[in-house]
Amino acid sequence: MAARPGQPGLVPYITAWSEERYVRSEVVAHPAGGIAYRDELPHDRDADGILWARMTLARGRGRPDFGRVHVGRQRRAMRLLLCQVCGGPADRTEEGVLWLLRDDRGDWPGWPEGMAATHPPVCLPCAGPAVRMCPHLRAGCVAVRVRECQELGVHGRLYRPGRAGEVTVAVDEPRARWVVAGQLARVLRDCAVLAPDMTKAQVA
Repeated sequence: MAARPGQPGLVPYITAWSEERYVRSEVVAHPAGGIAYRDELPHDRDADGILWARMTLARGRGRPDFGRVHVGRQRRAMRLLLCQVCGGPADRTEEGVLWLLRDDRGDWPGWPEGMAATHPPVCLPCAGPAVRMCPHLRAGCVAVRVRECQELGVHGRLYRPGRAGEVTVAVDEPRARWVVAGQLARVLRDCAVLAPDMTKAQVA
């Protein structure tokens, strides 16, 4: 059941709990190129052929780890455009879906147009709690309406020899075959900034 905004002890839907852990799996070369799990199962890949990290399901068990995102719930929230806090539908109007983004307006002209987002949108009642609880929003964020947010690709660990590290790749990139995905990404287009100086204090 989705938690109600403002509920004491509210933990965002996408937050991982201490009892939810990554499952250690041996990564091997795939005969057709890229990588695979040695004991790979059909549900380890999505329809685009992307290999996903394995993580146990134990929501509500142990302690919430606010700096860590659960692979499965993040993926579900991004795919269905659910609120990252309560897990219900994100707010949507004629102006678009509501997103809260860290204030990075200096990154490029027209930001956040074309941004690859990995944090799911929010509903209106959860906007305040999202800023208070999400570490990457506390220093300052902006509210944005997004008309188009097509699935772009994934963020995860690149296993290609000599090119290790965290990357965000489109599903049709050759590198995608070498990534174990941890988060689904959408590209934000036709964006309108609503609150240019939304801070923790302003939404408390």
